Amino acid sequence: MKTKESLFILWTSGEKLTFDEMVFMYALNSIKRHWWKEVTLIIWGASAQLAGTDFIVRQKLKELYDAGVHITACKGCADDLDVTETFEKMGIEVKYWGTPLTEVLHSDAKVITI
Repeated sequence: MKTKESLFILWTSGEKLTFDEMVFMYALNSIKRHWWKEVTLIIWGASAQLAGTDFIVRQKLKELYDAGVHITACKGCADDLDVTETFEKMGIEVKYWGTPLTEVLHSDAKVITI
């Protein structure tokens, strides 16, 4: 459900430092400190390559998943970058995000784009 208590983090950067020092940190603390009722991390674009190939990033994504962050990835990007199978094995939802993102943007949910 997309409410004013829902946060979507649209992660598009392929920079590991951006993941470590913003995406990971904020998503994890948002759940642990109850800043948001729901946190969804959307992996899209260059972030799919980093997330699908970097062992440390994958470990941190597992930590987010275990903490309760919903993690999902753009299917088009994952397919293009040949990481769909990797994501699915990690329990990451892989789907086309064009229409769902538009719905999120029209809702009361909040979106951070990085």
